[in-house]
Amino acid sequence: MRVAVVIPTRNEAGSIRRVLDDIPRPPVTQVVVVDSQSTDGTPEIAASRGARVIAEPRRGYGRACLTGIAHVEPCDVIVFLDGDYSDRPEELPALIAPIVEGRADIVIGSRLAGRREPGALPWHSVIGNWTAAALIRRLYGIHITDLGPFRAARSETIRNLGLRETSYGWAVELILRGALAGAAVAEVPVSYHRRVGQSKITGTVRGSFGAAWYIFGRIFQYRWQVHGRSAVSNVRT
Repeated sequence: MRVAVVIPTRNEAGSIRRVLDDIPRPPVTQVVVVDSQSTDGTPEIAASRGARVIAEPRRGYGRACLTGIAHVEPCDVIVFLDGDYSDRPEELPALIAPIVEGRADIVIGSRLAGRREPGALPWHSVIGNWTAAALIRRLYGIHITDLGPFRAARSETIRNLGLRETSYGWAVELILRGALAGAAVAEVPVSYHRRVGQSKITGTVRGSFGAAWYIFGRIFQYRWQVHGRSAVSNVRT
């Protein structure tokens, strides 16, 4: 099974080398780093470690993910991973296992269900992610506990969904549009660690509230699409 990894970056020189060196090959056959105007040498480091680097001057987490998808060569699974070393790339085989085994089309790595290093995820992020996941369970019947950035999807599935969210709302768009289209969604626990450097989102109040605005907005935006329907599909048995 051919696996591609997409990593959005912005000034991750202190961590990107470790992230890339820890990516298991196989099953990963290609790594695409989508860089948003880093000024600390991140693109050069990534290229020196064998990644294909794509410059994306337009801001937005979703934009970076969409750009990565557009530049990935033919593969079976696409994995999304942050460049700050808070997730551990060596856990990738466990993340994609439900896809490899035919039980899921989309998999979310749950930091809340896994082992977290103390202080790795601020309290407001824990509450925000738990609340968002609870809403998704309640409104859509998708049994997840977190909206973690370490996630995977079948390439065919993700390309057929018509994803277009360019903000942090992309965190829920893949899950909700996928489930609404009949994709099976699964979750596996992953460990989570203190990131290298300061977070652009959870490290600031403004960043946290901005991400929450888009995430909760998209949860309610898609609600009308399942109004009057039974709960959408979840993991295959």
